Amino acid sequence: MNQENHFAKLVVKHPLAFYPVVSFDASKEQLLQLDFTASNTAITAAVLSSTESLSAYVDQVLKQSNAKFGIGGYNEHRTVYSRSKVFDSSDGSEPRRLHLGIDIWGVVGTPVFAVADGYVHSIANNAAYGDYGATIILAHQLDGLEFYSLYGHLSLADLNQLETGQPIQGGSLIAHFGPPEENGQWPPHLHFQLMLDMEGKEGDYPGVCRFSERAVYLANCPDPDLLLQLLQYAIPPLSTKHES
Repeated sequence: MNQENHFAKLVVKHPLAFYPVVSFDASKEQLLQLDFTASNTAITAAVLSSTESLSAYVDQVLKQSNAKFGIGGYNEHRTVYSRSKVFDSSDGSEPRRLHLGIDIWGVVGTPVFAVADGYVHSIANNAAYGDYGATIILAHQLDGLEFYSLYGHLSLADLNQLETGQPIQGGSLIAHFGPPEENGQWPPHLHFQLMLDMEGKEGDYPGVCRFSERAVYLANCPDPDLLLQLLQYAIPPLSTKHES
């Protein structure tokens, strides 16, 4: 059995080992599925032209659906990454466009909680335009299998509260959604990603890969909704035309 399938079986075996990463009550609150692929024609060049216009778009669609959060993006081929050179190759070859985590879109300051017991593997401020901004990576053990959870686009102040090796209790408050000037210049959201192997990296792991590398990266980055169990509550997006 490969590591990816082994991990999925362990998750099913230990459902009580995992905690919500954001506070969401499905009986009272709405969760909206967001699409950032080329099929969403509401995301125009004008929407992508600035952080402010992209933020206005996200705010608009959440408000239209009376949704607390937007969610989605795992294994999604996204056109939005054309807004940042971080995702382009220096030699002009295939750019990175395939998203490896789940994004949860909301308001600045939204609390973020640890998905499971573990410890702080590493922290960093990946400050380039379009990057993660403030980033926390936790390490976890499940029946002897080590895995990692990445929390990107956070508040810089949260990094000052943590240090490498620090024990973390599952469900404990670890961070908040950061503002654009601290989160890599994105609308406020959490990028949540799982990795089975950090490949020697610290404070960072690709959240977007080349489509040609899809199979390799997805094998190392399981679907985060295995732990989150949120997409079952997501409603489809309304048709919308962005108002600039």
